[in-house]
Amino acid sequence: MRTGPPAGEQWCQGPVGTHRRTGRTGVWPRPEGAALTTQPTTSRNAADRDAPCPPPLDPELAAVLEPIADRLPPGFPPEAIPEIRAGLVVPPPTDEDLGRGGAFEIEERTVPGPPGAPDVSLLVCRPVHERGPLPAVYHMHGGGMITGNNRMGVDEMLDLSEELGLVVVSVEYRLAPEHPHPAPVEDCYAGLVWTAENAREIGVDPARIVVAGGSAGGGLTAALALLARDRGGPAVFGQMLLCPMLDDRNDSCSARQMAGHGVWDRTANETAWGALLGDARGGPDVSPYAAPARATDLSGLPPAFIDVGSAETFRDEDVAYAARIWQVGGRAELHVWPGGFHGFDGLAPKASLSREARAARENWLRRLLST
Repeated sequence: MRTGPPAGEQWCQGPVGTHRRTGRTGVWPRPEGAALTTQPTTSRNAADRDAPCPPPLDPELAAVLEPIADRLPPGFPPEAIPEIRAGLVVPPPTDEDLGRGGAFEIEERTVPGPPGAPDVSLLVCRPVHERGPLPAVYHMHGGGMITGNNRMGVDEMLDLSEELGLVVVSVEYRLAPEHPHPAPVEDCYAGLVWTAENAREIGVDPARIVVAGGSAGGGLTAALALLARDRGGPAVFGQMLLCPMLDDRNDSCSARQMAGHGVWDRTANETAWGALLGDARGGPDVSPYAAPARATDLSGLPPAFIDVGSAETFRDEDVAYAARIWQVGGRAELHVWPGGFHGFDGLAPKASLSREARAARENWLRRLLST
């Protein structure tokens, strides 16, 4: 029975929350002076308390988090979901914002959704001065499956487009808990099918569609690659998984290590997976199209880019997913950014680590599209 830390290693001790580090919920900061009226919670059971302390944050990133720590609880319970949604204080970018001074033509398309379900909205951003057909990034936003819209996270995709000449297509999918699995991934698949079948109409090369997303959107990206493979659907040229949310079991070392710490801790993760899966969360019958870490076969998938911070809940499940792709002879590039918290490059875009992470994504995509 373990009674203390190995030599040279310090474990977190003391009451729950004593050593809580700065962090954010994975969405946006609340206004100064505001706080959730629902008490933030953690899930630090005995096993969590025995877990090693989290890795240290990168100093630049820690300095960004420190002033807003009181507005960014690491976890929240299911009853706080409405308040989390209401607290999104950053308005989505307008068409004018996304157009970047006339560099992009912005269009919203309404396309058929899954059978028997509502139509799906696609945000299409086309470079004005590029001649098509062009490669495309098909984007799925983050937000823990419970919040967000198809304009969230598009700015980074447009940065890639400006460098590489891409069409960006971002899908609006239904959110949990009102619309549990399989609604989100089926919406994403329906939008992908429409994009591939109508590629020429929107200036896209159907043979070079890369799927991409961060956090929950990263999990949907991985699920979409599996679904397209298994259904013989649209050919996916590559998959870009940015700090992806992959495993509903929520029991990795990093999940326990980060409980009560940082950004999007184990409790927030439990809330999100519970919203998506209900009582099935963590059980034996979860679909890999909901939680891609449950897939038993990762062969035959498109090349993958996977990145994650060392100081975040998803670290170990993301590293394991890359390793399993390699084990079946697949192609994956993995980056674990030392001292990075969940979504660090979005909150601290000017930090050195953030610039390195974004450069690595651009370089991978450039290499992929050159083949």
